[in-house]
Amino acid sequence: MPGFADHFGWFWTIAFLLAFASGSVPMGVLIARRRGVDIRMKGSGNPGATNVGRVLGRRFGVLCFFLDAMKGAAPVLLSGWIAGLLGQGAAGLTPVVAWCWLGVACAAILGHCFSPFLGFRGGKGVATGFGSVLAMWPIMTIPAIAAFVVWALVLGLTRLMSLASIVGALVLPATVLAMTLGLENRGAWGSALPFLIVTSLIAALVTFRHRDNIRRIRSGVESRVGGTT
Repeated sequence: MPGFADHFGWFWTIAFLLAFASGSVPMGVLIARRRGVDIRMKGSGNPGATNVGRVLGRRFGVLCFFLDAMKGAAPVLLSGWIAGLLGQGAAGLTPVVAWCWLGVACAAILGHCFSPFLGFRGGKGVATGFGSVLAMWPIMTIPAIAAFVVWALVLGLTRLMSLASIVGALVLPATVLAMTLGLENRGAWGSALPFLIVTSLIAALVTFRHRDNIRRIRSGVESRVGGTT
């Protein structure tokens, strides 16, 4: 439906609200509650996939990661499909549309991190952020996949989920920047700028949400996957 998506109006306002609502659904809390556990009172108290996996077992952690990713991906995919944005490159989007579509992804991430269902607390935004940017096909798909690959490598080498999440988040803007630098058309910088700014903000948010983990890593007491420290 071309035309209406070029304006910040009712469509994008509703998309932002729905994305925030989708992101705010506390999947980890709901999964744990089905098992008779209040995840906020166990482990680190975080309702994200890492703590769910640590408390309930790996399969529940994977389930939580998938559902958290989906609640970010769904509003981005839906709004992109309705607005006719899926399949377009960054150069094919007007600046207003690019910022609005990115705003949908950000709204889902903020809903996860500051869920009104949890007193405006929440997870650290990794899974929901991954789902949100992965769904922005094809513009952000490659950076999201690159971030996932690096996340998996760092996790495999260090068994530190927090470190893997931080490094993976930082790979997002780094990959967007590398792809932009590789473009022969320097005019494409203007089209890529919104994506570079927003992915940098996402990386900053994820890093900030892991500030306690960073302190524990520096002290050598951060919990490892499959171990105690």
